[in-house]
Amino acid sequence: MTNKITRREFLKAASAGAAATAVLTGCGPASRYVTREPYAQMPEYNYNGQSTYYATTCRECPAGCGIIVRTMQGRAIKIEGNPKHPVNLGKTCVRGQAALQGLYNPDRVQNPLQQKKRNSAAFDVLTWDDVTTKLKDVLASTNSSEISFLMGLKDDHLFDLVSEISSALGAPEPVRFGAQQIFESRATLVDAARIIFNIPSLPFFDIANSDVTFSFGANFLETYLSPVAYGRGFARLRRGKVGKRGYLVQFEPRLSQTAAVADEWFAIKPGAEGMVALAIGRLVAEKRGSVTPNAFIQVDVSLAAERSGISEENLHRLADILVEADHPLLIPGGSALGNTNGLETAQAVLAVNVQLNNIGKEGGIFLTPVPPVNEGISPRMNTFPDVNDLVQRMKSGKVKVLLVHGFNPVFELPASLGFEEALAEVPLVISFASFLDETAMYSDYIFPDHTALEAWGYQKIQTGSDRAVLSGSQPVVAAFYNTKSTADILLASIQAMGGDIAEVIPYKDIVDFMRQSFLELVKMNGYFDAPEINTFMAQFQQYGGWWNSTPGLLEPGETGALNKKINMPEPEFEGEGKFILFPFLSPTLGDGSGANKPWLQETPDPTTTVMWNSWVEINPMTADELGLENDDVIRIYSAYGIIEAAVYRYPAIRPDVIAIPFGQGHTAYGRYAQGRGVNPGNLLGLRLNGSLDLAFSATKVSIEKTTRKQVLPRNESRIGVYGEGLGE
Repeated sequence: MTNKITRREFLKAASAGAAATAVLTGCGPASRYVTREPYAQMPEYNYNGQSTYYATTCRECPAGCGIIVRTMQGRAIKIEGNPKHPVNLGKTCVRGQAALQGLYNPDRVQNPLQQKKRNSAAFDVLTWDDVTTKLKDVLASTNSSEISFLMGLKDDHLFDLVSEISSALGAPEPVRFGAQQIFESRATLVDAARIIFNIPSLPFFDIANSDVTFSFGANFLETYLSPVAYGRGFARLRRGKVGKRGYLVQFEPRLSQTAAVADEWFAIKPGAEGMVALAIGRLVAEKRGSVTPNAFIQVDVSLAAERSGISEENLHRLADILVEADHPLLIPGGSALGNTNGLETAQAVLAVNVQLNNIGKEGGIFLTPVPPVNEGISPRMNTFPDVNDLVQRMKSGKVKVLLVHGFNPVFELPASLGFEEALAEVPLVISFASFLDETAMYSDYIFPDHTALEAWGYQKIQTGSDRAVLSGSQPVVAAFYNTKSTADILLASIQAMGGDIAEVIPYKDIVDFMRQSFLELVKMNGYFDAPEINTFMAQFQQYGGWWNSTPGLLEPGETGALNKKINMPEPEFEGEGKFILFPFLSPTLGDGSGANKPWLQETPDPTTTVMWNSWVEINPMTADELGLENDDVIRIYSAYGIIEAAVYRYPAIRPDVIAIPFGQGHTAYGRYAQGRGVNPGNLLGLRLNGSLDLAFSATKVSIEKTTRKQVLPRNESRIGVYGEGLGE
């Protein structure tokens, strides 16, 4: 049954039947020694036709939803939400359901590999002993200042561990980044919270208890921060109060899924969101008969109407709605903050909330407490200049070893940054990817990590929950291939180095690291009580994490936000093109990591129903002017690149904007992703906003019609859609 301890030996050693039961259901500190066996070598405690369930965490995005995985005879067969988990309360999104296809994907890296030449796809297979020796030699022989770790957003446990290792080595702190962070404008939102509330943290927006919500670019039903949690909140906004239906207004240049279910959608001009927020703030003060605060006094309501495309009449009406509401809420996010004036926009929207007196109150804005686990290490957010600084160090030869985990920068970063070119100047690149993505193909070594359903770990919940949550991961099946935990292989290499660093980093494996990290939680009043760490670990696995037993949102401070003038600069755009480019995260493929799962490729986009490809949304009036029909392939030019994609005539978008989903356009990453669609990141420049966040909505493009057509697969009958086929 296991290489280290048999079931019979364990049961003899167990002091209590409850402890034994915990281990046999995948819970408890000894469960790491019990191998989850596949059907061909079925453990004796499994029976034909009987399922075993494991609580773990979805890692398809950084939200950290809890899931329950049903397994039978050693195989994972179904994922559902964990009904006890405070983030999602039993719900999942389509990406969570499709996580099984990461486990069973035929394109997984099955062994540690050495690539004979970068991007050659010619490999030599290594043993894990070879890997340990290689990593030990590299870490010991390389100047610590020339070692860099580049990591993604989904693995807090590994980021905490690597931060400790980097500190012990004297290496630079790991850089943590991802496309999801760019399109959510996380750094901008955190910076605005620092300015308004004096706390640099992601706010929690209590949509569930609001009765009127205005969203400025926050597509919270698709990809924004914690979409399952905010989706639950929206459901309660709509029908959570007897006899009263909540009201949603969305300001966004194109009709997203959030805009589609809103009571009102305003196709606002990109970059005008902040001015509209300031105008509404001024009107609210006037309608209440109070003194107009300094934050809003400089705004010209007529000018705001002119520049945004929203009439003065509507601005007055919207202000009336807020004044009459019992629990009004305004949310800044996503596209509204992805402009050069994004920081000021976020400040303006948060300041209106202060004016409405909803800070720290039901239906208003709070902060989510973070559990005291490795405090001061994560969650921490790097800015785009941090990534740019790493790229410049790579180009100048100051990085000799680059280790990449959980992030595909060759695909996710704008091509204009030059990351691919910078890789060529790094003598040794090591990827820990489970798939041969674009960055792995430009690496010298690929040391494949387990997939999320085979791995231990934790995620600190930053927003989306009404209490402190540490979401836990555990293996639900035996590792399918010859993969190994990145944390374990790093720890093995550190121990092989010996000396002082082995004493500073004393952990045997990732489970030992987690146990030592959780000691403070044992003393706290959580959802379950545990007198010592062994019992705590058993229950941590049983419940799928640790969280406070009662809600405990934090009330943000208020730093006199209304007394400070908010200067709203005009948005700036790069390029001479006629159209503003509006890239947005695919609600199914996310940051592109979902593109190798056929279930997600087959899932229709919620507004266009297009599948398996990229498309360009163009307003029909604009398309008529340019002589464009559906499925015409057009060439799109920016100052930084050129891409080609098929036209989708979309009435629900501004005539001066074109929109392209981000997530397709892979040149690697397996059979389901490679060679499919385009990457709009290849058109983006490097313009930043006041928070040093990438202004991804600040690019202008030109369009040229080609002579080709590419029929887009849709899950809708075209007859009658937008008037097609009605005359035939």
